[in-house]
Amino acid sequence: MRKRLKDTSSDYKILIVDDEPGIIDSLSIMLKRSGYLYEGVIDPLEAIEKIRTEHFDLMILDYLMAPIHGDEVVKRIRRFNSELYILLLTGHKDLAPPLETIKALDIQGYCEKSDRFDQLQLLVESGIKSIAMMKTIKHFRDGLNRILEAVPKIYQLQPIGNILEEILAELLPMLSSENAFILVDNIIDVDESRKSIFRGIGKYKTEIHDFMSMLDSRLLENIGKAKITKKVIKSPVGITLPLLNEFGESIGVIYVESTSNMDAEISEGYKLLEIYAAQAASSINNAFLHSLVNIKNEELSKTYNQLRVRYLDTIEALRQVVDAKDQYTCGHSDRVSYYCVKIGKAFNLDDSELETLRVAGLFHDVGKMGISDDILFKSDKLSPSEYDVIKKHPTKGARILSVISMFKNVIPVVKSHHERIDGKGYPDGLKGDEIPFLARIVSVADAFDAMMSDRHYRSKLDLDSAVKQLIIGSGTQFDSRIVDKFVNMLENFEEIEKELAYTYD
Repeated sequence: MRKRLKDTSSDYKILIVDDEPGIIDSLSIMLKRSGYLYEGVIDPLEAIEKIRTEHFDLMILDYLMAPIHGDEVVKRIRRFNSELYILLLTGHKDLAPPLETIKALDIQGYCEKSDRFDQLQLLVESGIKSIAMMKTIKHFRDGLNRILEAVPKIYQLQPIGNILEEILAELLPMLSSENAFILVDNIIDVDESRKSIFRGIGKYKTEIHDFMSMLDSRLLENIGKAKITKKVIKSPVGITLPLLNEFGESIGVIYVESTSNMDAEISEGYKLLEIYAAQAASSINNAFLHSLVNIKNEELSKTYNQLRVRYLDTIEALRQVVDAKDQYTCGHSDRVSYYCVKIGKAFNLDDSELETLRVAGLFHDVGKMGISDDILFKSDKLSPSEYDVIKKHPTKGARILSVISMFKNVIPVVKSHHERIDGKGYPDGLKGDEIPFLARIVSVADAFDAMMSDRHYRSKLDLDSAVKQLIIGSGTQFDSRIVDKFVNMLENFEEIEKELAYTYD
């Protein structure tokens, strides 16, 4: 006779073995109340076969049974299973096996039968805690073994793309996932520039331009955060591992998408993931060093240029997404970028600084991708909490841009373009010369174009009114030198409109 009981949500499975059906029924009530998955068997020989063919974490075993007693059941089980946690029950204290036998058979607990199961319940709960601890230890042991097995594969001298795919293929079984990608940058190329490369697996096995369109603002922000903080970032949708070289510098990230049982896989395994990520980063560095020796400069340059164009195209698409969210700000980033370069030339900035200004102007509001429409498009006054959300967009933008190493110089400009000379700006309350000079330029250009454009909450200003507002804010909100230069430029505003190829009408 066998009784199959209803499954529960427990991660642990218990086998009850007793030749008295009434005992099984009583224990079943206790286990069901505690939420365990369980099964009852009255035949000890059948129980041995079930242990052989199925997985159970714990067995509650009666001692006096027919045709064999509990100690014989344990002897036979221990021949093929040394990990099963066993609790022995007996209704006859005097007939219980001696302590030496219990130790020799590795029986973890002993309990006398009674009308109440308080003692047994405590033993079961203690047993489950021990099993959980052993699972954690086993998880670490198996994880370390997998890492040791994976290291020789990811260190093999082969094309970098193959190495990246090998890194992902070895990592996914550790986290029971199917979808992941690796994004690597900050690799020094033969011409001492920076090289970036990507590989995906599962749904991310695609080309870089298609891949970037799959990323939402939250994931981009997490990637940036992992690179900046150099820590594992876990979110409801996945886990992001920073790749650090031997100098502790971030060279990229690995992202693994969440699965239903990922929490159980990584709850105690962050250190293992960090160990594996360190090995992966080292193998990537080695691969690029070999590439520098073995690959022609022309081929490297061609590959890098293609990647650079794809990244620029992707970020351009992200910028257009920001403008497309709001018809009132359409073209705003282009105009801000234009004014920034115009001001920069007036200060005789070099080509590198002008390029930084151009890009910063284009992407200064990219952080608004992460702001909900009901706040971004609100037509009346924002509440303090809503305004606090708006004030996070420079930081969000900096994190998004930090995903791509070529925009390293742009990040502080984007982050600080809403700081004020008097220290009343955001996000960091910088003041005066603490604010990067290029960010002060963006601040003026951004404010002017905003005043000259229709918005949800107000109509645009005319040129004279906008200039007057810049002068009023000079020395408090804005750098007075920049305002002076810009106001002088605006005396030829008609020529500026022609250069922009469209007006504010």
